[in-house]
Amino acid sequence: MKQEPPTRIVVQVLPKARQNRVMRYADGVWHLRIAALPVEGKANQKLVQFLSEVLEISKANLTIEKGFTAKKKVIAIKGTTQDRVITQLKKVLPAPDSPA
Repeated sequence: MKQEPPTRIVVQVLPKARQNRVMRYADGVWHLRIAALPVEGKANQKLVQFLSEVLEISKANLTIEKGFTAKKKVIAIKGTTQDRVITQLKKVLPAPDSPA
């Protein structure tokens, strides 16, 4: 049985936030705030944990493909579709009229 290629999303991470949040989607990039310092991979670990919870998928299915030390990262997600990823992320977006 052929395995489906992973779904990929681009995220821009703002570390040192008070809480983990999906802030917005603009120009093909999901903007996220992550409540961890960008030292020793802590923000990356928290990012994978947060996306795992939001997407309701195992952390083992999430991989940072590009941008391990950059704010902009490419995340590969196995075992789900692009549509489902977008639906799950949109569920946790703040309402358009709420303050960021």
